[in-house]
Amino acid sequence: MPKAQRASLEPNGSANGPSIPDLKATARVLRRHIIEMTHAAQSGHPGGSLSAIDMVTALYFGKMRHRPEDPRWPDRDRFILSKGHCCPALYAALAQSGYFPVEELRTFRQINSRIQGHASVKTPGVEMSSGSLGQGLSFGVGTALALRLDGSTALTFVMLGDGELDEGQVWEAAMAAKHYGLDNIVALVDRNGIQNDRATKEVLDLEPIEDKWAAFGWETQVIDGHNMSSVVAALENAVSHPGPAAIVADTTKGKGVSFMEGNADFHGKAPNREQYELAMKELAG
Repeated sequence: MPKAQRASLEPNGSANGPSIPDLKATARVLRRHIIEMTHAAQSGHPGGSLSAIDMVTALYFGKMRHRPEDPRWPDRDRFILSKGHCCPALYAALAQSGYFPVEELRTFRQINSRIQGHASVKTPGVEMSSGSLGQGLSFGVGTALALRLDGSTALTFVMLGDGELDEGQVWEAAMAAKHYGLDNIVALVDRNGIQNDRATKEVLDLEPIEDKWAAFGWETQVIDGHNMSSVVAALENAVSHPGPAAIVADTTKGKGVSFMEGNADFHGKAPNREQYELAMKELAG
C-alpha cells in the first residue's frame, strides 16, 4: 500500500496530533527519564539516547500509529532501534506512552528486569531484539516486505546511528529496499558525530552520508534533529513520498545536558550523583 494513502493519519488513527510545544515538553520529560534510569543503574548509554530523543518523541507521540494497550496490534507502525545500546530512549518513550509503568524504568539493567541494556522483544512494545550494530535496516526491510504482503498500510521506521553505517550490511539492506520498491519504510540516521570514544570521521569517514543514501535510490532529507518543527515536517514528507525515504538528522550527543553535549565520555558512562542532580536541574524546564 502506498505511504501516501495514510500519510495524514496520526497515532492510533486520530486526526488531531499534538502541537510542537507539546512534543517539546514531552521530549524534556523523556530526557529526564533517560538520566533517571542510567543514573539508577550506574550503567547505560545516555549520550546517544539524548541525541535521538527528539526524533523518538516525534514518532511515538506525533506520527506513529500504535496502541500501548495492544502492543501486537496488527496495524501498528513498527519502530526498529538499530542502534540498540541507546535503548533508554526507546524505554522512556514506551513507558511514557503506557506500555509499562514509568516506575519500572528504575529497574534498567537489573537482573530479571524487562528493560535490559539492549532491547528485547520480551519487553512490551519492542519490535526487534538488538545486539550487534548494523542489522536493524535488514530487519526493517523484511518487516516492510511482510507488511506489504499482508496488504497493510502500516509503516516501518528504522533508527540508525551514524557510526553503524560503517557496517556493509546497512548498504546491502538499502539496495534491497530500493530494488523491491518498498513504499513503507523510513530510515532515520542520528548523525551525532561521535562513535564510541571518538569522532566518527576519525574511525571511518562516510561523509557525505546524505549523498550515499540518495545514490542508493532513497528520497533523502537533511534536518536539524533537535528542531521539533523540522523533525515533524521531515516525517510528513518521508511518509508522503513514494519509495524508501531517509532522514539524516544532525544532532548533538548528550543534547539537553550541558556537560554531556558533544562529550564522548558519556557514550557509555552514567552520571554520578552530582552530575545527576545537575542534569535534572537543567532539564526541569
